[in-house]
Amino acid sequence: MRPTNYFLLIISILILSCEAPKPEAEQSTKPASGKEFYEMKVYTFANDDQVAVTDAFLGNAFIPAMKRQGVSPIGVFKNRINEEDTIQKIYVLIPFKSMDQFLSYEDKLIADETFLDAGKTYIDAPHDNPPYARIASSLVEAFDEMPKMATPNLEGPRADRVYEFRSYLGPTEKLHLNKVDMFNAGGEVEIFDRLGFNAVFYGRVIVGDEMPNLVYMTTFSDMKSRDEHWDAFRTDPQWLELKAVDKYQNNMLKSKVYLLYPTDYSDY
Repeated sequence: MRPTNYFLLIISILILSCEAPKPEAEQSTKPASGKEFYEMKVYTFANDDQVAVTDAFLGNAFIPAMKRQGVSPIGVFKNRINEEDTIQKIYVLIPFKSMDQFLSYEDKLIADETFLDAGKTYIDAPHDNPPYARIASSLVEAFDEMPKMATPNLEGPRADRVYEFRSYLGPTEKLHLNKVDMFNAGGEVEIFDRLGFNAVFYGRVIVGDEMPNLVYMTTFSDMKSRDEHWDAFRTDPQWLELKAVDKYQNNMLKSKVYLLYPTDYSDY
């Protein structure tokens, strides 16, 4: 081998060694930014007995078990029945520090004897008397502008509180990401914060049944406060300027609004 080729070989080996992948122990699915992930589970029910069994399971078995895993705070909400939303539902909002934590939590529940005992009625329900009709679940990645969930600062009776869960459906994947950018770089999150919307989280749905879409939750002490806040938002100069920006046009197909209230055992 000629000397020139020998030195080239040595240099190539050094470069490859510097670019070698990290050991498995150093690899992680957690984003470098530390953004959280959220699972939103929505139970639907056929009757009041199902609601009662699931309420007891969530409050006495599921939430305590998740807290033993270090997963908290967990929000549990019910829908306000109206002409458009007549089916009883329970919404469960679960925060995870990483995808690893999300992927492992169910295996840990199965191995938790205290959980299995406390949730026996729900877990061992017979096929002809299930504790719910169906469960829908979506996985959400937190926005850059709000990487971690927040506990809202609300006053007044819990029964009067309004937790507004919104889903914005994008016409296409590209336009959906444009709406996400509008919240982050565009300043829509900043506007909500300035106007006191008491957000719990904002996030992009990465697994769900109505993709592409983003979801978020804002909170109010009562319905009157909620209406006043939205009136202020609609006429806010910064919002009027933002929604007129050319690059943010036509980035939302439709919005879905769900008005919820917290259960007695909810952390929110």
